[in-house]
Amino acid sequence: MTRDQSGTRRPSTDGGFSLVEMLIATTLLLVVTGGVLTLVNPAGGAYAARSEAADLQQRLRVGVEAIRRELLMAGAGTYIGAAAGSLVYVFAPMLPHSVGTVVQGSPDRPDPATITIMYVPLTAAQTTTRTDLTSEAVDLKVNLQPGCPVGDLLCGFRQGMRVLIFDPLGAYDVFTVLSVQGDAMCVQHRDARFTTSYPAGAFITEVVSRTFYVDASERRLYSYDGYRSALPILDNVVGLRFDYFGEPSPPALRPLATGPAAPPTTYGPKPPPVGVDSVNDDWGAGENCAFLLSGGAQVGRLADWRTGGAALVPIPYAQLNDGPWCPGMTNASGATLPNRFDADMLRVRRVRVTLRVQVGSEALRGSNPAGQLLFVNPGTAREAEAWVPDEAVTFEVTPRNLNAGR
Repeated sequence: MTRDQSGTRRPSTDGGFSLVEMLIATTLLLVVTGGVLTLVNPAGGAYAARSEAADLQQRLRVGVEAIRRELLMAGAGTYIGAAAGSLVYVFAPMLPHSVGTVVQGSPDRPDPATITIMYVPLTAAQTTTRTDLTSEAVDLKVNLQPGCPVGDLLCGFRQGMRVLIFDPLGAYDVFTVLSVQGDAMCVQHRDARFTTSYPAGAFITEVVSRTFYVDASERRLYSYDGYRSALPILDNVVGLRFDYFGEPSPPALRPLATGPAAPPTTYGPKPPPVGVDSVNDDWGAGENCAFLLSGGAQVGRLADWRTGGAALVPIPYAQLNDGPWCPGMTNASGATLPNRFDADMLRVRRVRVTLRVQVGSEALRGSNPAGQLLFVNPGTAREAEAWVPDEAVTFEVTPRNLNAGR
Protein backbone atom coordinates (compact mmCIF):
# COMPACT_ATOMS: atom_id res chain seq x y z
CA MET A 1 0.00 0.00 0.00
CA THR A 2 1.08 3.64 -0.66
CA ARG A 3 -0.24 7.09 0.52
CA ASP A 4 -1.07 10.11 -1.75
CA GLN A 5 -0.51 13.82 -0.84
CA SER A 6 -3.76 13.90 1.20
CA GLY A 7 -2.57 10.88 3.19
CA THR A 8 -5.12 8.46 1.71
CA ARG A 9 -3.85 4.81 1.43
CA ARG A 10 -4.07 3.31 -2.10
CA PRO A 11 -3.23 -0.17 -3.45
CA SER A 12 0.33 -0.52 -4.83
CA THR A 13 0.59 -1.14 -8.61
CA ASP A 14 3.98 -2.95 -8.45
CA GLY A 15 3.09 -5.79 -6.01
CA GLY A 16 3.78 -9.60 -6.72
CA PHE A 17 1.44 -12.54 -7.54
CA SER A 18 -0.93 -13.76 -4.94
CA LEU A 19 -0.81 -17.39 -3.73
CA VAL A 20 -3.98 -18.23 -5.67
CA GLU A 21 -2.52 -16.83 -8.86
CA MET A 22 0.68 -18.87 -8.38
CA LEU A 23 -1.28 -22.07 -7.89
CA ILE A 24 -3.36 -21.43 -11.01
CA ALA A 25 -0.26 -20.67 -13.09
CA THR A 26 1.58 -23.76 -11.83
CA THR A 27 -1.43 -25.98 -12.57
CA LEU A 28 -1.69 -24.63 -16.10
CA LEU A 29 2.06 -25.16 -16.63
CA LEU A 30 1.84 -28.78 -15.46
CA VAL A 31 -1.14 -29.49 -17.71
CA VAL A 32 0.63 -28.05 -20.76
CA THR A 33 3.94 -29.81 -19.97
CA GLY A 34 2.18 -33.13 -19.45
CA GLY A 35 0.44 -32.78 -22.78
CA VAL A 36 3.70 -32.04 -24.55
CA LEU A 37 5.45 -35.01 -22.92
CA THR A 38 2.56 -37.27 -23.86
CA LEU A 39 3.18 -36.37 -27.49
CA VAL A 40 6.98 -36.51 -27.28
CA ASN A 41 7.38 -39.82 -25.36
CA PRO A 42 6.02 -42.13 -28.12
CA ALA A 43 8.20 -40.33 -30.63
CA GLY A 44 11.24 -40.88 -28.39
CA GLY A 45 10.37 -44.54 -27.96
CA ALA A 46 9.95 -44.97 -31.71
CA TYR A 47 13.33 -43.29 -32.30
CA ALA A 48 15.04 -45.62 -29.81
CA ALA A 49 13.35 -48.62 -31.45
CA ARG A 50 14.56 -47.59 -34.92
CA SER A 51 18.11 -47.16 -33.63
CA GLU A 52 18.12 -50.56 -31.92
CA ALA A 53 16.56 -52.24 -34.98
CA ALA A 54 19.39 -50.91 -37.15
CA ASP A 55 21.95 -52.21 -34.64
CA LEU A 56 20.18 -55.58 -34.58
CA GLN A 57 20.48 -55.93 -38.35
CA GLN A 58 24.15 -54.96 -38.27
CA ARG A 59 24.92 -57.57 -35.62
CA LEU A 60 23.03 -60.15 -37.67
CA ARG A 61 25.22 -59.35 -40.68
CA VAL A 62 28.36 -59.84 -38.57
CA GLY A 63 27.20 -63.30 -37.49
CA VAL A 64 26.19 -64.34 -41.01
CA GLU A 65 29.52 -63.27 -42.50
CA ALA A 66 31.56 -65.04 -39.81
CA ILE A 67 29.77 -68.36 -40.39
CA ARG A 68 29.54 -68.04 -44.18
CA ARG A 69 33.27 -67.31 -44.57
CA GLU A 70 34.29 -70.48 -42.73
CA LEU A 71 31.67 -72.67 -44.41
CA LEU A 72 33.00 -71.72 -47.83
CA MET A 73 36.43 -73.07 -46.83
CA ALA A 74 35.15 -76.40 -45.50
CA GLY A 75 37.03 -79.36 -46.93
CA ALA A 76 39.91 -77.46 -48.52
CA GLY A 77 42.73 -80.00 -48.53
CA THR A 78 46.44 -80.14 -49.15
CA TYR A 79 47.78 -78.88 -52.46
CA ILE A 80 51.38 -80.10 -52.24
CA GLY A 81 52.43 -83.71 -52.71
CA ALA A 82 50.61 -86.98 -53.26
CA ALA A 83 47.68 -86.21 -50.94
CA ALA A 84 46.57 -83.10 -52.82
CA GLY A 85 42.79 -82.82 -52.98
CA SER A 86 39.70 -82.19 -50.91
CA LEU A 87 39.52 -83.60 -47.40
CA VAL A 88 36.19 -85.24 -48.25
CA TYR A 89 38.17 -88.04 -49.93
CA VAL A 90 39.68 -88.86 -46.52
CA PHE A 91 37.12 -87.92 -43.87
CA ALA A 92 34.12 -85.64 -43.30
CA PRO A 93 35.46 -82.08 -42.90
CA MET A 94 32.09 -80.94 -41.52
CA LEU A 95 30.69 -82.42 -38.31
CA PRO A 96 27.39 -81.79 -36.42
CA HIS A 97 29.03 -81.47 -33.01
CA SER A 98 31.87 -79.71 -31.23
CA VAL A 99 35.42 -81.04 -31.46
CA GLY A 100 38.08 -80.29 -28.86
CA THR A 101 39.12 -80.40 -25.21
CA VAL A 102 37.45 -77.28 -23.80
CA VAL A 103 34.10 -77.34 -25.61
CA GLN A 104 33.37 -81.04 -25.83
CA GLY A 105 30.79 -82.64 -28.05
CA SER A 106 29.86 -86.21 -28.92
CA PRO A 107 29.41 -87.87 -32.32
CA ASP A 108 26.60 -89.86 -30.70
CA ARG A 109 24.61 -86.66 -30.06
CA PRO A 110 24.50 -84.46 -33.17
CA ASP A 111 23.46 -80.93 -32.24
CA PRO A 112 21.48 -78.82 -34.75
CA ALA A 113 22.94 -75.66 -33.16
CA THR A 114 26.60 -76.71 -33.49
CA ILE A 115 28.91 -77.25 -36.43
CA THR A 116 32.63 -78.00 -36.75
CA ILE A 117 34.47 -77.12 -39.95
CA MET A 118 37.95 -78.24 -40.92
CA TYR A 119 40.20 -77.14 -43.78
CA VAL A 120 43.83 -76.71 -44.73
CA PRO A 121 44.79 -73.01 -44.89
CA LEU A 122 47.37 -71.41 -47.15
CA THR A 123 50.50 -72.91 -45.61
CA ALA A 124 53.88 -74.42 -46.43
CA ALA A 125 53.49 -76.94 -43.59
CA GLN A 126 52.45 -79.90 -45.75
CA THR A 127 54.54 -83.07 -45.97
CA THR A 128 54.79 -86.66 -44.65
CA THR A 129 56.07 -88.08 -41.39
CA ARG A 130 59.57 -89.55 -41.10
CA THR A 131 58.97 -91.45 -37.85
CA ASP A 132 56.20 -93.70 -36.58
CA LEU A 133 53.66 -91.95 -34.34
CA THR A 134 52.63 -94.54 -31.77
CA SER A 135 51.99 -92.29 -28.78
CA GLU A 136 52.11 -88.64 -27.77
CA ALA A 137 55.49 -89.25 -26.15
CA VAL A 138 57.14 -89.80 -29.55
CA ASP A 139 59.34 -87.07 -30.98
CA LEU A 140 57.78 -86.69 -34.40
CA LYS A 141 59.96 -85.89 -37.40
CA VAL A 142 58.91 -85.01 -40.96
CA ASN A 143 60.29 -85.40 -44.45
CA LEU A 144 61.49 -82.42 -46.43
CA GLN A 145 59.85 -82.12 -49.83
CA PRO A 146 59.37 -79.45 -52.52
CA GLY A 147 57.42 -76.56 -50.97
CA CYS A 148 59.03 -76.76 -47.53
CA PRO A 149 60.78 -73.54 -46.43
CA VAL A 150 64.48 -73.67 -47.30
CA GLY A 151 66.62 -74.66 -44.30
CA ASP A 152 63.60 -75.46 -42.09
CA LEU A 153 64.00 -79.00 -40.75
CA LEU A 154 60.34 -79.05 -39.66
CA CYS A 155 58.90 -77.82 -42.98
CA GLY A 156 57.16 -74.82 -41.40
CA PHE A 157 55.59 -76.54 -38.41
CA ARG A 158 55.68 -74.35 -35.30
CA GLN A 159 54.79 -74.55 -31.62
CA GLY A 160 51.07 -73.99 -31.04
CA MET A 161 50.12 -74.97 -34.60
CA ARG A 162 47.13 -77.24 -35.17
CA VAL A 163 48.06 -80.17 -37.41
CA LEU A 164 46.19 -82.94 -39.18
CA ILE A 165 47.73 -86.40 -39.59
CA PHE A 166 45.98 -88.87 -41.90
CA ASP A 167 46.49 -91.86 -44.17
CA PRO A 168 44.96 -92.65 -47.59
CA LEU A 169 42.46 -95.11 -46.06
CA GLY A 170 40.55 -92.61 -43.90
CA ALA A 171 42.32 -92.73 -40.53
CA TYR A 172 42.90 -89.19 -39.23
CA ASP A 173 43.56 -87.20 -36.07
CA VAL A 174 44.02 -83.54 -35.17
CA PHE A 175 46.89 -82.56 -32.88
CA THR A 176 48.49 -79.45 -31.41
CA VAL A 177 52.24 -78.95 -31.61
CA LEU A 178 53.24 -78.57 -27.96
CA SER A 179 56.95 -77.99 -28.50
CA VAL A 180 59.66 -78.12 -31.16
CA GLN A 181 63.35 -78.87 -30.79
CA GLY A 182 65.68 -79.06 -33.75
CA ASP A 183 64.11 -81.40 -36.32
CA ALA A 184 61.53 -82.94 -33.94
CA MET A 185 58.21 -81.87 -32.43
CA CYS A 186 55.96 -83.13 -29.66
CA VAL A 187 52.21 -83.21 -30.35
CA GLN A 188 49.05 -83.54 -28.24
CA HIS A 189 45.79 -85.10 -29.45
CA ARG A 190 42.82 -82.74 -29.85
CA ASP A 191 40.71 -84.73 -27.35
CA ALA A 192 43.66 -85.77 -25.19
CA ARG A 193 42.78 -89.35 -26.21
CA PHE A 194 45.39 -90.83 -28.51
CA THR A 195 44.03 -94.08 -29.97
CA THR A 196 45.41 -94.45 -33.53
CA SER A 197 49.01 -95.08 -34.51
CA TYR A 198 50.46 -93.75 -37.76
CA PRO A 199 53.46 -95.35 -39.48
CA ALA A 200 56.15 -93.27 -41.13
CA GLY A 201 54.88 -91.88 -44.42
CA ALA A 202 51.54 -90.64 -43.08
CA PHE A 203 50.45 -87.23 -44.34
CA ILE A 204 50.75 -84.24 -42.03
CA THR A 205 49.61 -80.65 -42.62
CA GLU A 206 48.56 -77.53 -40.79
CA VAL A 207 44.79 -77.47 -40.34
CA VAL A 208 42.09 -75.06 -39.17
CA SER A 209 39.35 -76.45 -36.95
CA ARG A 210 36.45 -74.07 -36.30
CA THR A 211 33.38 -74.84 -34.20
CA PHE A 212 30.39 -72.49 -34.08
CA TYR A 213 28.02 -72.97 -31.17
CA VAL A 214 25.65 -70.99 -28.93
CA ASP A 215 26.03 -70.84 -25.15
CA ALA A 216 22.34 -70.92 -24.21
CA SER A 217 22.91 -69.49 -20.73
CA GLU A 218 24.73 -66.47 -22.18
CA ARG A 219 22.73 -66.28 -25.43
CA ARG A 220 26.06 -65.81 -27.18
CA LEU A 221 27.53 -67.20 -30.39
CA TYR A 222 31.10 -68.50 -30.04
CA SER A 223 33.85 -69.57 -32.41
CA TYR A 224 36.05 -72.33 -30.94
CA ASP A 225 39.43 -73.40 -32.35
CA GLY A 226 39.23 -76.94 -31.00
CA TYR A 227 41.99 -76.36 -28.49
CA ARG A 228 41.87 -73.56 -25.91
CA SER A 229 40.33 -70.45 -27.46
CA ALA A 230 36.55 -69.90 -27.59
CA LEU A 231 35.93 -66.36 -28.83
CA PRO A 232 32.54 -64.60 -28.59
CA ILE A 233 31.18 -63.37 -31.92
CA LEU A 234 27.63 -62.24 -31.31
CA ASP A 235 25.44 -61.43 -28.27
CA ASN A 236 21.71 -61.99 -27.75
CA VAL A 237 21.51 -64.99 -30.09
CA VAL A 238 18.21 -66.81 -29.51
CA GLY A 239 18.30 -69.28 -32.38
CA LEU A 240 20.89 -71.14 -34.47
CA ARG A 241 20.33 -74.19 -36.67
CA PHE A 242 22.31 -76.02 -39.32
CA ASP A 243 20.58 -78.27 -41.85
CA TYR A 244 22.49 -80.47 -44.29
CA PHE A 245 21.81 -81.45 -47.89
CA GLY A 246 23.76 -84.26 -49.46
CA GLU A 247 24.65 -86.46 -52.35
CA PRO A 248 21.86 -89.05 -52.88
CA SER A 249 24.09 -91.60 -54.63
CA PRO A 250 26.27 -93.99 -52.65
CA PRO A 251 30.03 -93.62 -53.13
CA ALA A 252 31.69 -95.42 -56.01
CA LEU A 253 35.23 -96.32 -56.99
CA ARG A 254 37.01 -94.74 -59.93
CA PRO A 255 39.33 -97.60 -60.88
CA LEU A 256 41.16 -95.73 -63.65
CA ALA A 257 41.60 -92.48 -61.70
CA THR A 258 45.13 -91.24 -61.04
CA GLY A 259 46.42 -88.00 -59.52
CA PRO A 260 44.70 -85.38 -57.35
CA ALA A 261 42.57 -84.15 -60.26
CA ALA A 262 40.95 -87.59 -60.43
CA PRO A 263 40.43 -88.95 -56.88
CA PRO A 264 39.99 -92.72 -56.49
CA THR A 265 36.37 -92.43 -55.25
CA THR A 266 33.41 -90.18 -55.98
CA TYR A 267 33.59 -89.29 -52.28
CA GLY A 268 34.81 -90.85 -49.08
CA PRO A 269 38.05 -92.70 -48.29
CA LYS A 270 39.16 -95.46 -50.63
CA PRO A 271 39.03 -98.98 -49.18
CA PRO A 272 42.13 -101.14 -48.73
CA PRO A 273 42.81 -103.63 -51.53
CA VAL A 274 40.69 -106.79 -51.55
CA GLY A 275 42.16 -109.20 -49.01
CA VAL A 276 43.96 -106.46 -47.07
CA ASP A 277 42.71 -105.42 -43.63
CA SER A 278 43.43 -101.95 -42.21
CA VAL A 279 44.61 -102.00 -38.59
CA ASN A 280 43.11 -98.58 -37.88
CA ASP A 281 39.45 -99.59 -38.11
CA ASP A 282 37.14 -102.48 -37.26
CA TRP A 283 35.97 -103.21 -40.81
CA GLY A 284 36.84 -106.43 -42.60
CA ALA A 285 39.53 -106.96 -45.20
CA GLY A 286 38.96 -104.91 -48.34
CA GLU A 287 36.25 -102.84 -46.64
CA ASN A 288 35.85 -99.52 -44.81
CA CYS A 289 33.01 -97.28 -43.68
CA ALA A 290 32.21 -96.21 -47.23
CA PHE A 291 32.72 -99.47 -49.16
CA LEU A 292 31.91 -103.15 -48.66
CA LEU A 293 32.56 -106.36 -50.56
CA SER A 294 29.68 -107.76 -52.58
CA GLY A 295 30.32 -110.72 -54.84
CA GLY A 296 34.03 -110.02 -54.61
CA ALA A 297 33.60 -106.42 -55.80
CA GLN A 298 33.95 -103.26 -53.71
CA VAL A 299 30.70 -101.27 -53.82
CA GLY A 300 29.32 -98.30 -51.91
CA ARG A 301 28.16 -99.14 -48.40
CA LEU A 302 25.85 -96.14 -47.95
CA ALA A 303 22.16 -96.28 -48.83
CA ASP A 304 20.95 -95.11 -52.23
CA TRP A 305 18.73 -92.07 -51.67
CA ARG A 306 18.04 -91.31 -55.32
CA THR A 307 14.38 -90.74 -56.16
CA GLY A 308 14.89 -89.36 -59.65
CA GLY A 309 17.19 -86.63 -60.86
CA ALA A 310 20.50 -85.59 -59.37
CA ALA A 311 19.27 -83.01 -56.87
CA LEU A 312 20.70 -82.91 -53.36
CA VAL A 313 18.51 -84.39 -50.64
CA PRO A 314 18.03 -83.27 -47.03
CA ILE A 315 19.89 -85.36 -44.45
CA PRO A 316 17.75 -85.91 -41.33
CA TYR A 317 19.55 -85.68 -37.99
CA ALA A 318 18.33 -89.20 -37.24
CA GLN A 319 20.70 -90.37 -40.00
CA LEU A 320 23.74 -88.73 -38.41
CA ASN A 321 24.32 -91.05 -35.45
CA ASP A 322 23.16 -94.45 -36.67
CA GLY A 323 26.31 -95.42 -38.61
CA PRO A 324 28.12 -96.72 -40.45
CA TRP A 325 30.91 -95.08 -38.44
CA CYS A 326 34.12 -93.75 -39.96
CA PRO A 327 36.93 -94.69 -39.63
CA GLY A 328 35.16 -97.21 -37.33
CA MET A 329 33.90 -97.57 -33.78
CA THR A 330 37.16 -98.98 -32.39
CA ASN A 331 40.78 -99.41 -33.40
CA ALA A 332 42.85 -102.60 -33.53
CA SER A 333 43.27 -102.69 -29.74
CA GLY A 334 39.56 -102.20 -29.12
CA ALA A 335 39.80 -98.57 -27.96
CA THR A 336 36.84 -96.36 -28.95
CA LEU A 337 37.80 -93.87 -31.64
CA PRO A 338 37.06 -90.33 -30.35
CA ASN A 339 37.16 -88.86 -33.86
CA ARG A 340 34.53 -91.18 -35.35
CA PHE A 341 31.68 -89.73 -37.40
CA ASP A 342 28.61 -91.01 -39.21
CA ALA A 343 29.50 -91.82 -42.82
CA ASP A 344 26.48 -89.89 -44.10
CA MET A 345 28.38 -86.68 -43.27
CA LEU A 346 30.58 -87.57 -46.26
CA ARG A 347 27.54 -86.83 -48.44
CA VAL A 348 27.18 -83.17 -47.37
CA ARG A 349 27.32 -80.70 -50.26
CA ARG A 350 25.24 -77.77 -48.98
CA VAL A 351 24.40 -76.29 -45.57
CA ARG A 352 21.38 -74.20 -44.65
CA VAL A 353 21.92 -71.87 -41.69
CA THR A 354 19.20 -70.15 -39.67
CA LEU A 355 20.34 -67.44 -37.24
CA ARG A 356 18.03 -65.43 -34.95
CA VAL A 357 18.96 -62.54 -32.68
CA GLN A 358 17.06 -60.31 -30.26
CA VAL A 359 17.45 -56.79 -28.88
CA GLY A 360 19.16 -56.71 -25.50
CA SER A 361 16.79 -54.41 -23.60
CA GLU A 362 13.57 -55.93 -22.25
CA ALA A 363 12.01 -52.46 -22.54
CA LEU A 364 12.11 -52.89 -26.34
CA ARG A 365 10.58 -56.36 -26.37
CA GLY A 366 6.84 -56.80 -25.89
CA SER A 367 4.41 -59.69 -25.63
CA ASN A 368 3.67 -61.95 -28.60
CA PRO A 369 0.38 -61.31 -30.41
CA ALA A 370 -1.87 -64.33 -30.86
CA GLY A 371 -0.47 -66.68 -33.48
CA GLN A 372 2.84 -64.80 -33.89
CA LEU A 373 6.32 -65.32 -32.49
CA LEU A 374 7.87 -61.87 -32.55
CA PHE A 375 9.93 -62.48 -29.41
CA VAL A 376 11.57 -65.68 -28.23
CA ASN A 377 11.95 -63.89 -24.89
CA PRO A 378 9.07 -61.40 -24.42
CA GLY A 379 9.81 -58.15 -22.61
CA THR A 380 8.05 -55.29 -20.83
CA ALA A 381 7.27 -52.86 -23.67
CA ARG A 382 3.55 -52.05 -23.90
CA GLU A 383 3.41 -49.78 -26.91
CA ALA A 384 3.93 -51.44 -30.29
CA GLU A 385 5.81 -48.33 -31.46
CA ALA A 386 8.59 -49.23 -29.02
CA TRP A 387 8.86 -52.87 -30.05
CA VAL A 388 11.94 -54.27 -31.75
CA PRO A 389 10.99 -57.80 -32.88
CA ASP A 390 13.62 -60.52 -33.17
CA GLU A 391 15.47 -60.62 -36.48
CA ALA A 392 16.11 -63.94 -38.24
CA VAL A 393 17.87 -64.83 -41.46
CA THR A 394 18.22 -68.10 -43.37
CA PHE A 395 20.99 -68.57 -45.92
CA GLU A 396 22.64 -71.46 -47.73
CA VAL A 397 26.29 -72.16 -48.45
CA THR A 398 27.67 -74.62 -50.99
CA PRO A 399 31.34 -75.23 -50.07
CA ARG A 400 33.31 -75.37 -53.29
CA ASN A 401 35.73 -78.01 -51.95
CA LEU A 402 32.90 -80.44 -51.22
CA ASN A 403 31.44 -80.12 -54.71
CA ALA A 404 34.54 -80.45 -56.88
CA GLY A 405 33.52 -83.91 -58.09
CA ARG A 406 29.86 -83.18 -58.90
